Amino acid sequence: MAILEMRILPDPILRRKAIKIAKITPQLNKLVENMVDTMRDQSGVGLAANQVGSLQKVAVIETPDMEEPMVLINPEIMKTEGERQVIEGCLSVPGWRGTVNRSEKVRVKAMGLDGKTYRLNAEDLLAQALEHEIDHLNGILYIDHLADHESLWKISELPEDDDGFEDEDDEAEEPAESAPAEASATSSED
Repeated sequence: MAILEMRILPDPILRRKAIKIAKITPQLNKLVENMVDTMRDQSGVGLAANQVGSLQKVAVIETPDMEEPMVLINPEIMKTEGERQVIEGCLSVPGWRGTVNRSEKVRVKAMGLDGKTYRLNAEDLLAQALEHEIDHLNGILYIDHLADHESLWKISELPEDDDGFEDEDDEAEEPAESAPAEASATSSED
């Protein structure tokens, strides 16, 4: 098990497009294994290779209802349907959350570690995770989808005596005062 170093905004690799993978190699298998370990260590739902410093076009996803992680090599979104507002965060933009529009349903084409191409229809959290990770592989971050700066906020640390329940006087989140680098460059056109 190896935990890889997370790349954090404004690291330029997060803005680069990943390179299509031509063949499955032992090195790719090891990268995927380490990405899964890193994603789990960070309590993430997904992880794209550029988030750990590799420009290979591969991502992993593991939602709570999955028995094992999904590996997506050279993934492409083939079709989307509907739209919904969701709150997202990102391991490469730690401490921040934002409201973005994501598709209700997506159809994705990808290759597995066995080298076979597959198609997947997804909705809800899995559709959201697929769009998020495929965006990463195209150099796009969730903050690029924000409608405005009020859609981004910093997560407050919970007080030591917090019992995990929200009270009227508890403030779990506060408005963004100093958004992450590049967030100020987002526009409502994205």
